[in-house]
Amino acid sequence: MRCVIAPEARVTPEGEVRRDREGNPQWITGLSVRQAEGRRTDVIHVIVSGIEPQGVIEGAEVRVTGLWANEWAVDGRTGTSWRADAITPVPTASSAPSASPSAAGGRGKGGDS
Repeated sequence: MRCVIAPEARVTPEGEVRRDREGNPQWITGLSVRQAEGRRTDVIHVIVSGIEPQGVIEGAEVRVTGLWANEWAVDGRTGTSWRADAITPVPTASSAPSASPSAAGGRGKGGDS
């Protein structure tokens, strides 16, 4: 999955931050999802409660933990709401620590052991 809309506070029509049953603020993030068959992708808006997802930026690959869907119907309208326990960035090769020769079991410069 990739982030297509960075996390932002989920707000009521009056502009107040929405909160879950425990009083935690809710955050909404737009994610692109490729369908299992074919080349079609969808954007889903995933809600998490608690602290704002950190390090999740537009275009970044993300890991979603505890994703679930809830089908709803209100006043003749229907839809699916998506929730998750967490959304975290997937580490990239440039953000992973590089292996030094000593960490990889090799010798450092000029080192006779």
